[in-house]
Amino acid sequence: MLKERIESKKALVGVIGLGYVGLPLACAFARKGFRVVGIDRKKGRVNSVNRGESYIQDISSHELSGLVRKGLIRASTDYNDIKECDVVQICVPTPINENKDPDISYIVATSKKLSRVLHPDELIILKSTTFPLTTKEVVLPILKKSGLTMGKDLFLAFSPERVDPGNKKYTMRNTPVVVGGIDETSTELAYLLYERVIGKVKRVSSAETAEFTKLLENIFRNVNIALVNELTMLTDRMGINIWEVIDAAATKPFGFMPFYPGPGVGGHCIPIDPYYLSWKAKEYDFHTNFIEISAETNEGMPYYVANIVISALSNTGVCPKTANVLVIGVTFKRDVKDMRDSPSLKIIEILKNKVAKICYSDPFIEKIDLQNSVYKSLPLTGKTISKFDCTLIITDHSSYDYDFIVQNSKLVIDTRNATKMVKEGRDKIVLLGGGILSNKR
Repeated sequence: MLKERIESKKALVGVIGLGYVGLPLACAFARKGFRVVGIDRKKGRVNSVNRGESYIQDISSHELSGLVRKGLIRASTDYNDIKECDVVQICVPTPINENKDPDISYIVATSKKLSRVLHPDELIILKSTTFPLTTKEVVLPILKKSGLTMGKDLFLAFSPERVDPGNKKYTMRNTPVVVGGIDETSTELAYLLYERVIGKVKRVSSAETAEFTKLLENIFRNVNIALVNELTMLTDRMGINIWEVIDAAATKPFGFMPFYPGPGVGGHCIPIDPYYLSWKAKEYDFHTNFIEISAETNEGMPYYVANIVISALSNTGVCPKTANVLVIGVTFKRDVKDMRDSPSLKIIEILKNKVAKICYSDPFIEKIDLQNSVYKSLPLTGKTISKFDCTLIITDHSSYDYDFIVQNSKLVIDTRNATKMVKEGRDKIVLLGGGILSNKR
């Protein structure tokens, strides 16, 4: 029985998609004694896993190689290698297309391939972030073509991934998991599985409840960031420092949660998820106006930052068309090697045609391919910085010496309040949200 195999950790676990979610998930199960088979369409990833070489920042090669040597993890590109698995977890990308509509083609393709290798008494768990009812309306009909009976010899659930790249405090080991199945048995089996690996598991009444939970988490963050970004544009006009306002408001011990402005939102979830819910909502003649406006506000921040750069250059007597700009930090968040949907890409794209030259420096990213141009990270030396008319801080990596950066810069545009502790050279700093557009300045 599947229940007994899960409880005894004898169940063979499959993980489809060995990216930022899948590889840490596979390691989490292997760490607890489950044997894991990973599937990925990229041969490079598969070969790296089988050599014990990690390509994910949150998983060390030392840990991965140890799990591989013990025979607890192996990887393949062939779905036949998971036909003996008792549990299979789907961790494939769910992007949006050029019209910002959901693209669940990876889920569909994976489900079709999986349906050909299913066997009786197997649990399938979708983890990819998606719109509510995907599990029931998309995955379920495909898997049923296997001839197996759902709820009897085949079980299906949704459990949203909650990976936060670079977060050392909350990892897959201690972040609670939400599970919801298409029936009670599926929910119970998913609960038992994660209880043995994570510990804290929250059951919900259905797969669609679990799907909606994930969207709520990320839309909540997107909306609150948008609120602060909008207020930032207002305080810039009013000559008020939004950072000081937020810090003061945060002294209230109840009813307030601080969110901070920035050059835009990035990563795979926050910029994408609002569109998944908005698209599905239209099926119910419902328009998520508030959510869509928030997404638009955040998407407008790179343009706002680019305009600040142009204005600041002009205010210092430098013609933007002849100016050289150095971008500091290009990953989507601090201290991670992840460029997915980073606002830096849009900012570079915008400024490319407005200034003479734009370059970047980031210890995590060696080069960027963007719009038929290749940019290579420059060493962050005093000599390098001093060659540029403007230093634009987009990502505030903790390894940067901001006193050094300001000291060697002619002009600094700070979109993260990274220079808040800098004492000397503050007259060079233009702070996003610092009241920079006020006539008082």
